[in-house]
Amino acid sequence: MAATVVPLGVLAAAATTTAGAGQSAAPLASTVDSVATPAPNPLPPEAATSPAAPPPPPPPAPPPPPPEPASVVSGAVPVANYDAYRDAAQSISRTDPGCGIEWPMIAGIGRVESHHANNGDVDPSTGDLHAPIYGPTLDGTLAGNEVIADTDGGELDGDTQYDRAVGPMQFLPSTWEHYAADGNGDGKADPQNVYDAALTTASYLCDDHDDLRDPRAQVSAILRYNNSMDYVDDVLGYARTY
Repeated sequence: MAATVVPLGVLAAAATTTAGAGQSAAPLASTVDSVATPAPNPLPPEAATSPAAPPPPPPPAPPPPPPEPASVVSGAVPVANYDAYRDAAQSISRTDPGCGIEWPMIAGIGRVESHHANNGDVDPSTGDLHAPIYGPTLDGTLAGNEVIADTDGGELDGDTQYDRAVGPMQFLPSTWEHYAADGNGDGKADPQNVYDAALTTASYLCDDHDDLRDPRAQVSAILRYNNSMDYVDDVLGYARTY
């Protein structure tokens, strides 16, 4: 029987197919290089365990101002004058705490001497009187008034022959020169300013170094201001109502 002749090309193709079927294809190499990620910095131990500190609390609100006394609310003591009397007493409490003067005593003198500067006829922002206040000329023509020759050249009282009391607290020029105080901080002491006049009054009343919380010392101090028991009774009478 004759052998069948198979072309060499067919055999070669079959061999190639068989070999390919028995092998797996090799994977392709990656063309992208991997990038290393840096490790995060570790937190310090206290940061890892302690919570963040809370913000500080806001400062406390300032206390409200004390209510005005009934005598001020009613108008018996004008507001601007009350401010001057109160500030004068507070100032003395810092510079001379042993005096113990309180604002109603100063107000009592302001009421008797000028009816609180003509019922508060002052500039509330400065304490300056809208119209200056002068007492009678001390030339002896009025009964009960002594004669006092001029001591200030008319600078404070406008009279070059005789003195007369000046301002809402009615200071003689010579007394003002000795005790004058700047109560409103404007750099000058003016007897026609309620702040200056009130602080000067407080300084004068406290000059004898008595404790004016003592009623007997109050009488003594007011008598030095005006040597009359009727005057003392009037001043303290008003002070008690304030």
